[in-house]
Amino acid sequence: MVTRRNLLGAGLLSPLAATAAQESSVQRYVTLGKTGLKVSEIGFGSSSSESESLVRRALDKGVTLFDAAESYRSGRSEVAIGKGLKGARDKVVLTSKTKAYAGTTEKDMMDALEGSLRRLQTDYLDIYFNHAVNSVDRMQNDAWANFTERAKQQGKIRFRGMSGHGSKLARCLEYSIENDLVDVILCAYNFGEDPDIYDKLRHTFHFVAIQSDLPPVLDKAREKNIGVIAMKTLMGARLNDMRQFESKERTYAQAALRWVLASERVDAALISMTSNDRIDEYLAASAQDDDVAGDVDLLGRYAALQSGQYCHHGCDHCEGACPHQVEIPEVLRTRMYEVDYGNRTLARDDYQKLGSAASACVQCSGEPCNGACPYGVPIPEFTFDAHRRLG
Repeated sequence: MVTRRNLLGAGLLSPLAATAAQESSVQRYVTLGKTGLKVSEIGFGSSSSESESLVRRALDKGVTLFDAAESYRSGRSEVAIGKGLKGARDKVVLTSKTKAYAGTTEKDMMDALEGSLRRLQTDYLDIYFNHAVNSVDRMQNDAWANFTERAKQQGKIRFRGMSGHGSKLARCLEYSIENDLVDVILCAYNFGEDPDIYDKLRHTFHFVAIQSDLPPVLDKAREKNIGVIAMKTLMGARLNDMRQFESKERTYAQAALRWVLASERVDAALISMTSNDRIDEYLAASAQDDDVAGDVDLLGRYAALQSGQYCHHGCDHCEGACPHQVEIPEVLRTRMYEVDYGNRTLARDDYQKLGSAASACVQCSGEPCNGACPYGVPIPEFTFDAHRRLG
């Protein structure tokens, strides 16, 4: 029987997965929409890393897209990327992010950008994102539009974007797209958000597709030739749960990446690269999306294992279920960082930013939100557990 274990506990690939990843490197480069920026289709995500050597390893393997944020590891991820890319700045596309809120001033935004530039040891960023947007008023703040235009004129950024993975992702993206506030978007997207997968899975695993608002919004981005980068591509990344089903030719992580990269809605994918073995495994999926048909069984097994465990980005079916206004998807996201990703620092930091977060769940019977998730996530159990771990 497969047990749900912390995926980072072992840290190494199985022998089969390691064999599949030998000599892997980026095999394809893509253009991010109308920006003209050419990048490796698999990029280096740094939310769980502050290792200069991993940056260099990815660079040596052909990765040219490196993503940072001022909040990752309290700025240490940016420092590591800056050191790791020393002497190679002109060979890569470098991005970073700041959380600009509805009341954030242009000066505050410029101060944040200049702090990132110092840590990254560069004069400019290719893309600067408003980070983890889950409220439309953050993109409605005129200061963001004015600041990014000024930063472009000063040569400090080349393009602007929005990143997001919350419950209101679709509506935030739609507003940003319709109002020409983004050149590139970075958003949560995996095979679980793709309605096409469920047509294939129903024959074996009897899934019912739950339509997401996200794919149509990404189609609008495509119509405007906006660059699209996917993140959260592994749908919770509980990799060790899948090792017994893998072969030397096919691991779950590779299957999930292949599915996303084969989508016409996506240009490239970012993934957290936390070890040399992980880098090798992930990059083995490059330019392999002609083989996605063989991945369906593996993806279906993972979806079956994670049914009732994973909060789908942008689903929002539980909105309004809590009479105490607990932001259920945001609380569950922080719990995922702790339980699935093993990143306690990120989990606690993001949980504390939710204010009272799930404190109301301690005294609640759980009945108001019980059954509100169409995927079967046990909301009261998980929100209480999040507060116990992170409160």
